[in-house]
Amino acid sequence: MKDKIIVTGGCGYIGSHTVITLIHHNYEVVIIDDLSNSSPQILDRIESISGVRPHFEQVDLKSFEATQAVFKTHKDAKAVIHFAAHKAVAESIQNPLMYYQNNLFSLLNVLKAQQENSINHLIFSSSATVYGNPSKMPITEDAPTQRSSSPYGNTKKIAEEILEDFTNSQSEISVISLRYFNPIGAHASGQIGEFPSGIPNNLMPYITQTAAGIREKLMVFGNDYPTKDGTPIRDYIHVVDLAEAHLKALERLLDASATSSLEVFNLGTGNGFSVLEMIKAFEAVSGRPLNYEITDRRPGDVPEMFASTTLAKNVLKWEASRNLKDMIQSSWTWEQNLRSELK
Repeated sequence: MKDKIIVTGGCGYIGSHTVITLIHHNYEVVIIDDLSNSSPQILDRIESISGVRPHFEQVDLKSFEATQAVFKTHKDAKAVIHFAAHKAVAESIQNPLMYYQNNLFSLLNVLKAQQENSINHLIFSSSATVYGNPSKMPITEDAPTQRSSSPYGNTKKIAEEILEDFTNSQSEISVISLRYFNPIGAHASGQIGEFPSGIPNNLMPYITQTAAGIREKLMVFGNDYPTKDGTPIRDYIHVVDLAEAHLKALERLLDASATSSLEVFNLGTGNGFSVLEMIKAFEAVSGRPLNYEITDRRPGDVPEMFASTTLAKNVLKWEASRNLKDMIQSSWTWEQNLRSELK
C-alpha cells in the first residue's frame, strides 16, 4: 500500500469514482461521509469494482468536534481530497443558509483538523461556476472570478478565497483547487454513476431519466442564447477522466512538485456542446428518441462555458481521454442498470 488518503464525500458521484482510481493505484483510502446525499451501498460497489473495501467513517463535518476526532484517528494520512459539499444550484437558491453552513463550515473544520494533525496536502473540489459569466472563451485559470448567480457557486468562490488566505499564512500547507466544468458519465462497470435525488439539476441525468420514462419530458431552458443553435453550450467531461485528474494532482502534491502553495487547474475537455447537440448525440448513441420541450431561460444560466485545458496538460500532465460517445454510453448503461435494480 502507498500512502493513506482521506476522501471526504467519498460516497458521492465524483468522490466514489476517485476512490476507485486511488485504490487501483494502491493508495489506502479513508472515506468520510455523512451519507446525506449518498448511500452506504456505494461501499459495497466500490469493493465489488476494486476488490478493496475502503475504511469508512460516517461523520458530519459541520461538527468541529467530530471532525477533529476522526482526523486525529487518521493523523497518519498524507493528504485530503475534499469533495464533501451540497451541490444543487436550485436547492441552494431556495435554502442559501444551509449551503453556506454546510459547504463553508465543513471546509473550515477540515482545514483546522489538517493543521492540528500536520496533514499538509489538500485537493479541493471546485467548479467553473467561480468564473461567473466570463467574457472570453476558452476560459483560462487567470480569468477573473466573479460572484456566482447561485449560493452554491458562491460557496466555491468563497472557499477558494479562504484557501488563498490560509495557504498565505501557512508555509507548510499546499493546496490544489480543481475547477470542474460539467462532469457526466459513469464507471465502465455500470455499478456507480450519478444518482440525483428529485428532479435532476444537471442535463445528462435529466436526459437519461426522460429516456427511461422516469420523466415525462426534458425541459430545454431557452433557445434564444447567442450560440450556434440558441441553446447554452457547456464543456462536458467524463467523471473517470475527472477522477484520474485528482490522482495526478495528488501525485504532484506528494512529490512536492507544486510551484506555489495554492495552484488552480481547469478540468474540462476544451470542447463545447449545446443542449440540442447533447440531445441529438444521446438519441444517436441510445437509439431512443427524446421527448423535449423548449421553455423559458433558467435564472443564472450563462450562454457559453468551455475550458482552456493547456495548464492541466502542461503542468498536471493530464488531459481527458474519453469522448462524448463514451460519456453518453456509460451514462445510459448506468441508468438502465439502476432502473432494473429498482424494479
